[in-house]
Amino acid sequence: MTENIPTIVVMHGDQTGEELLLEALRVLQPSIIRQPLNFADFDLSLAQRRQSNNQVVHEAAEATLKTGLALKAATITPEIKGDVGSPNAILREAMNSQVILRIGRRIPGIRPIGGVYSPIAIVRMAVDDAYGAKEWRETTATGDEIAYRTSRISRATSRAVAEFTFQQAKKTGARVFGGPKFTVSATYEGMFKEELDAAAQRHPEVRYQPLLIDATFALLLQTDGEALVIPALNRDGDLLSDFVLQLYGSIAGAESLVLGFDEETLAVKTIMAEAPHGTAPALEGKNIANPMAMILAAAALLGYIETNEARKASRAIYESVFETIHEGKKTPDLGGQMTMSEFTDEVIRRVVSKLEVWSALG
Repeated sequence: MTENIPTIVVMHGDQTGEELLLEALRVLQPSIIRQPLNFADFDLSLAQRRQSNNQVVHEAAEATLKTGLALKAATITPEIKGDVGSPNAILREAMNSQVILRIGRRIPGIRPIGGVYSPIAIVRMAVDDAYGAKEWRETTATGDEIAYRTSRISRATSRAVAEFTFQQAKKTGARVFGGPKFTVSATYEGMFKEELDAAAQRHPEVRYQPLLIDATFALLLQTDGEALVIPALNRDGDLLSDFVLQLYGSIAGAESLVLGFDEETLAVKTIMAEAPHGTAPALEGKNIANPMAMILAAAALLGYIETNEARKASRAIYESVFETIHEGKKTPDLGGQMTMSEFTDEVIRRVVSKLEVWSALG
C-alpha cells in the first residue's frame, strides 16, 4: 500500500447489505472524489465468519486499529445459540469503541413527525450496559421463576460519551438534551450523569438541558425544531436511534458511526461507518434498495480524513445525495421510481460536477 494514502478497511457483508456497500464503493473511487485511497477487503459474510470461527472479524478489527478507517456492510446475526453471533459486538470490543453516533435529519420531500426540523444526534454508548450482561434464572421455593441480569458501565466510557456529546453539540450549534434515569439508578446511571455534568462544566458555551430518559422521549414529540444532541446509555440509545430516525420519515436517511478514542486526549482514533439498517433479504437482487444511508456513511468517513480533498469530497457527496432527492429522484421506499444503481449514478454525476466547479473556483 502506498505511503501517506489513507486506507479504508472494507468489511463485506450479507444479502442486500453487500449490494449497498458496493454502491457506496462506486462513489468512493479516487477518480470520482479526487482523494487517493487504498482499500483493504475483509469478507464478513455469515459463511466466512462460520468458516473462520470469527477469525476474519478479529482480523478486520485489527486492521481498522491500524488504519483508523472502516466501511462496513450490514451482516446477518444468526439466532442459533452457539453460532458465530454478532460481528458488531466483536468489532466494537476488539476496536475499543465507545460511541455510536447516529444523526436524524430531514429528507427532502419526506414529511417529518412531531415538529422536528433541525438535525437530532444520538450519542450512544457502544459497549456495556444491557448488551453482553450476564443473565440467569433461578426457581424459588414456591415454584416461581426469577430472571437476573448483571449489567455494567465504566467511568472511562461514560466520560468518552459525555465529552463527545458536548464536542458534537459545540460543532453543530446544538443543545445537549436528555440523559439517563439517574433518579432511579443513582449509582449505576448516576455515574453517567456525573460525567455529563462534568463535561458541561468543561464546555460552558454549550447549552445543556439534562432530562430523564422518559422525559426525553416525551419532549421529543414537542420539539420546536432546534438542533439537539442526546447522550444515552447503550440500551436507551438503541431505542432512541430508531425512534428519532423514524421521526424524519425513514431510517434510510442517516449513517451510523462507531467511534473509538485516544485514552488520554479523547480525540477520535478509529471510525467504522455503516448504515443503521439490516440486510433486507427480501430486496436482494432486485436493484431497488435505497443506497442513501450507505453512501452517507462513505461521506462521513471521508470527513475524518484530514485533507482538503477528502473534506471537499465529503461535502460534495452529502449535498449530491440530498439534492438528488430534493429533485424527486428517489428509490421506491421514498416514493420514487429510481433503481438502486440509477440513484448512485445520479449522485456520482453530481459529485463529479461539484468538484469540477469547485476546482475552477479555486
